[in-house]
Amino acid sequence: MDALYLRQEKLKPFLNRHPWIFSGAVKTRPNNPASTKVEIRTEGGKQLGYGFYEHSAQLVCKVFHFGPAPENGFDKEYWKQKLSEAYRLRQLVINPEDTDTWRLCHAEADGIPGLVADVYGGNCISFQTTSPGTLELKEIWKEIFLEMGFDFLFHRHGKEEGAWITEQPRLPVRSKENGLSFLCDPATGQKTGFFIDQRENRKAVGSLCAGRKVLNAFSYSGGFSVYAISGGASEVISADISKSACQLAEQNVAVNFPDYEKHQSIAVDCFDYLRTMPDDFDLIVLDPPAFAKNRASVEKAARGYKEINLQAMMKIRPGGIIATFSCSQHIDSDLFQKIVFAAAADSGRNVRILAHASQPPDHPVSIFHPEGAYLKGLFLYIE
Repeated sequence: MDALYLRQEKLKPFLNRHPWIFSGAVKTRPNNPASTKVEIRTEGGKQLGYGFYEHSAQLVCKVFHFGPAPENGFDKEYWKQKLSEAYRLRQLVINPEDTDTWRLCHAEADGIPGLVADVYGGNCISFQTTSPGTLELKEIWKEIFLEMGFDFLFHRHGKEEGAWITEQPRLPVRSKENGLSFLCDPATGQKTGFFIDQRENRKAVGSLCAGRKVLNAFSYSGGFSVYAISGGASEVISADISKSACQLAEQNVAVNFPDYEKHQSIAVDCFDYLRTMPDDFDLIVLDPPAFAKNRASVEKAARGYKEINLQAMMKIRPGGIIATFSCSQHIDSDLFQKIVFAAAADSGRNVRILAHASQPPDHPVSIFHPEGAYLKGLFLYIE
């Protein structure tokens, strides 16, 4: 295996078990740009660990193993042990009686950077590889998932169009979350098919909706809308720029509440809708896609987050609640709160934080990799 040598003055993050190595920390890299795994060493040659390597990336290596290699190397049993440990953790935090859709592998947090795997309907896995190293192991992931008892496997690499690598299940997959049902299609849906990471936040929103008129902005497939109706909302509007997403939201509402007549999906640019919407909403959910895809876009993203929060604060009824979220990894929770503070200051309303929100426990965060805490949110009370 080729070796990657780190600069002596750049060793501290690695010694603190941070799994990311940037190009600036590298003293010498492999001559072979096709290398997908590397042994990590100090300048003096001391062995440190192993990682997935991407020759042309700024984030040149993601560490999957610290210390000397196991006796049998990085064979199928090595990876199966990691995924089995990930599965045991989910058994502790997921109640299978009311939830059969959850994240099995959360990349760095489970020691496999570049691999995300989500379970749908209890027996279907949609998994995504995001590095050449994890793509190279595609057949091993397939074997392990089948041995773990899952029947249907869908694979996507990066942003490429994915494919079923087993027999295809009946689509859409009907998934259960906190006793509610959702229709998901890994082949056409965003992320791996559904925004599983908002499960507990959807439940929290639902508990606040009794008798309230609710706006679910950037609604995608209507997850927050379904929970709002389950919580007794008097009326629910789902707004999303995608017509197909609005249709899916309608279907998900109908699957759970076929007799509910106060739900409407609107295909509209949510920025425009928030500026012109009526001022009679009692609860507004702001769950936009990631505005900051990289560090260079943070400033523009901050303006976007401020704009949607300002409009919501200006329009919501007194005594209303705003549940506002950011899934942008490059916007940390402190910056997000400052952005929302700026919107509150400009709105002229008195705003109080009721709760901070994050991702659920099946999306754990390695204490050595705080960047894994990508989802953050605030529940706000607007006087």
